[in-house]
Amino acid sequence: MVNKSLNPKVMYIPAKIEPNKRVAIYCRVSTNHDSQEESLEAQIEGLKQIVKNNPKWSLFKVYTDKDSGGNTFRSGFQNMIFDCYENLIDIVLVKSISRIARNTVDLLETVNKLRSMGIEMIFDKENIRTSEVDNDVLVAVLTAIAQAESESTSEAIKWGLKRGFESGKSKLYCRKCYGYKHNEKGELVIDEAQAEVVRKIFDLYLRGYSIGLIIKELECEDIKSSKGKDKWSKRAIQTILTNEKYIGNVILGKTYTGTFPNNKQQINNGEQEKYLLENAHEPIIEVEKFEQVQEEMRRRSNVEVIEGKVKRKGTRYSIKKENKI
Repeated sequence: MVNKSLNPKVMYIPAKIEPNKRVAIYCRVSTNHDSQEESLEAQIEGLKQIVKNNPKWSLFKVYTDKDSGGNTFRSGFQNMIFDCYENLIDIVLVKSISRIARNTVDLLETVNKLRSMGIEMIFDKENIRTSEVDNDVLVAVLTAIAQAESESTSEAIKWGLKRGFESGKSKLYCRKCYGYKHNEKGELVIDEAQAEVVRKIFDLYLRGYSIGLIIKELECEDIKSSKGKDKWSKRAIQTILTNEKYIGNVILGKTYTGTFPNNKQQINNGEQEKYLLENAHEPIIEVEKFEQVQEEMRRRSNVEVIEGKVKRKGTRYSIKKENKI
């Protein structure tokens, strides 16, 4: 028998809806080259489509960098990490492992940092989700693969540069310096106004002027520096006095990049080959005068090499002392 006094009533209980996961997209290319721009756009559009296809995701922000994967201080990357600390991101979506880092240590540090904040990383190319990885071994293996790819790319770039050096067709042979400008074909031609300053610097040095006195002389004549500044630096004068371009030659390979992952530029003191292109363009300084300056610079130097060891001389060059002799 139904108790009519109970007055049954149906209540609506809505389903518990999980909020959309806030997804950050991170993309990186190595250079500002046009083809790299296209690659960056392709990365962004591809990852945006992945976010759009997942109804449980919403795009929070796209972070980009045009820098080496070996540089962990990339601005876009650092901004993303900052927003992670601010609890604004749930998932970081990346095209591939190599876009985040170029070595195992950096990648694992990033993965563990985000894990500690409850943030998942997804690598689309490798189909890896850090929330599903039981340990760091798999990530380490994939990073090693990415590192090997990076090493291969680095070696390919070096090989291409070397072939250009050997053939004499590298555009670096026509890199402009003070005293020269480019013609419509991109070739080096003399900038006569600047060339006069170069000749003056060589002449003053051979007349006994120190680099400091040369700088004062240029400033007295209101001659702007190679960078358009009122004051010349000692380094700028030294560079002019030792630059073989002023006798029409070009040497490439004065610096080189170290072995991956230490890709910092280093001065080539004979560890690697150099390439000399003679008569590359019209000279500003006669060969004899250039060689006289090099000899004079060695004479004035306060260091000398004795039995293979670099030692400081007991005396230093002074124009006052020279004039007394």
